[in-house]
Amino acid sequence: MDHRIPIIIVVLFSIMILIGVSSNSQAQPQKNVVVIYLDEAIDAGSSAMITSTLSSLSNSTTAAVVIDMNTPGGELEDMIQMVSAITSVEARGIITITYVPQNAMAASAGSYVAMATDYIFMANGTYIGPSTPIVVGGTSLEEQHVKSAMEQYMVSLAAEHGRNTTAAYSMVSNNTAYNDTTAYNIHIINGIYGSLTGALASLSLSSYPRIAVYPSAYDNFLSFLSNAYVDGIFILLGFVAIMLDIYHGSVILTVIGITLLILGFLGLQLISASLVGVLLLILGSVLIILEAKMGHGFALLSGVVVGLIGTFLLASPYYSSNPGYSPSPFTTFDVLTSILIVIVAGFLAFYIRRIVRAFKYRGKWTGAESLIGKFGYAVGNIDDKGWVSVDGIEWQARSSTTSSIPAGSKVKIVGREGLILVVEKVEEEQVKIK
Repeated sequence: MDHRIPIIIVVLFSIMILIGVSSNSQAQPQKNVVVIYLDEAIDAGSSAMITSTLSSLSNSTTAAVVIDMNTPGGELEDMIQMVSAITSVEARGIITITYVPQNAMAASAGSYVAMATDYIFMANGTYIGPSTPIVVGGTSLEEQHVKSAMEQYMVSLAAEHGRNTTAAYSMVSNNTAYNDTTAYNIHIINGIYGSLTGALASLSLSSYPRIAVYPSAYDNFLSFLSNAYVDGIFILLGFVAIMLDIYHGSVILTVIGITLLILGFLGLQLISASLVGVLLLILGSVLIILEAKMGHGFALLSGVVVGLIGTFLLASPYYSSNPGYSPSPFTTFDVLTSILIVIVAGFLAFYIRRIVRAFKYRGKWTGAESLIGKFGYAVGNIDDKGWVSVDGIEWQARSSTTSSIPAGSKVKIVGREGLILVVEKVEEEQVKIK
């Protein structure tokens, strides 16, 4: 018997094993870890980013998904959509992880999203919670109804993932926040790691390739329009721009105004805006437009004030699809900005009043020469030609004599030639124009 036959059989068998391993390696490529960076408020934009990303994942290519979280919270409706997407991806056998990097937070609505994941890891100097919901403009009964619902929602998420339900309940009922050490000691989180790599290593996932997901331009656009205060201001500014264009005749202002209105009303749809807030905003806008008819400035100022009140009531009410916010959608900065807007509106109302007065005189120009006999001031030196200010409106003018009229001189209108006023110097009074 040939002694080489057993050797040949062993070699062929080894080759077959290697081919099988190679084939199996090609059929089952190494999986990835998808890292979604949630470094913004929870709103329509961030919700679209997370839900669209999670819906596209398969357990054949994805071992785990990480939400790298630093959020102050936001809308409860969008938070619930995120939690639903997380639950769906877990059901497909994909591990879900929340990682809160150093000096970041999983606050308010973000704490519910974190609680929905399989693992929560935090770095030093971070915290999770508080989680009490806010119903803007809601009654005490409505506030309590939403609070009770969110208490049970948080507890169910904690229980599903084996966490401390009593501590989770306190996050909502007592508006409690826990730092990284406390959260770990009371079994709210699964570990404290200074880096995402360390957190993944604890689950034997650090060697997996990572795919980073950031908000797209569209996601950022939705996030921008999901701010109730921004939407209200856009609508008010849109109507103010259109009203001003009635006086100035600038097509650009009208285009800007219409654009702002479209963006503002699109935002109202995104946040399921309160009907009361919308009605007050429209009432304020009508008053602003009426300023073009009245011309005394009070309608403009009143419209801005009413519109701002409506803006603070735009946030979704109890009966809308959005149960509320966590934390409040309005900040101290928004209040201070509103005060500044009212002050600016006061100056603008005064400016409108002066323009209307000037237009009344200008409107008579095509009839009797009503400007003749009026007084004004030389804006600059008037030789053959120059400029004078009459009732706050500047007109081209020339001297009625060959003598030059110095800037700042009081002049009297003695005639006109087309659109050019003929003026003469009033000798007894000189006024310096600042």
